[in-house]
Amino acid sequence: MSAEEELPAEEELPAVEVNDVDAYYFKKVLDRVRFSAEKGEFIGIIGPNGSGKTTLLRVLARILKPKFGKILFYNRDISDFSHKELAKICAFVPQDTHISFDFTVLDIVLMGRNPHLTSRFALESRRDIEIAEECMRMTKCLEFSSRKINELSGGERQRVMIARALAQQPKILLLDEPTAHLDINYQIEIMEILRELTWKGIVVIAAIHDLNIALLFCDRLIMIDRGKIVAIGRPEDVVTADNIRKVFGVDVIIGRNEVTGKLFVLPLRRTHQSAGGGK
Repeated sequence: MSAEEELPAEEELPAVEVNDVDAYYFKKVLDRVRFSAEKGEFIGIIGPNGSGKTTLLRVLARILKPKFGKILFYNRDISDFSHKELAKICAFVPQDTHISFDFTVLDIVLMGRNPHLTSRFALESRRDIEIAEECMRMTKCLEFSSRKINELSGGERQRVMIARALAQQPKILLLDEPTAHLDINYQIEIMEILRELTWKGIVVIAAIHDLNIALLFCDRLIMIDRGKIVAIGRPEDVVTADNIRKVFGVDVIIGRNEVTGKLFVLPLRRTHQSAGGGK
């Protein structure tokens, strides 16, 4: 390869490329999904229950293999990564935070350091512990680091799972309903943490149930229904009264908050039942 043909730097590549992805369980759940994400973007996935939001995240996390299409991280097919390589690039926080074994919070968060250990049986270094503690500090769970994970509330466990994902030091962070089980104070706090991560160049892609939270924090939104992308783009272009009526079956008023300058959604009434086609 000549100097003129050198590969582009990582900063010049799309961080994530999803190319015409189909995914199935017993039936098709994602239908030719296509989008890309740039370094430092915060992308929200919105849609009704059963629309395919979780499935899309599972495909991105390589938990579910697409039947058709490809996913690239920095121009490399995710199927080409070893498990360890992928874990250094991408972290996934599921909605279900139940843990079968009663580890301490610190033990759970330190699991995020596993991809960075030199061998399977290596012990965490002082630096690994410092990184774990900093991630717990960011997510406000350092104060109960010695408690057992199953002694915590659902919201507390959610913050621990996010801390564990951050301990992987990923370039791409995937989250399924990251504010589930959290009161409004911690919802805003977690979303602000995620927003700050994008300033460091991390790509955040999250399925978000609350449209107003999505409007407040996301750079772009993907609206999905029955496994297909209905709209993608700037929040003001995606969250329109027509799109919400069509996808969610609800009439809404779209306004703009005079303090934040962001749009907000005020539901009026239900018009019809949207029948989502996936998970």
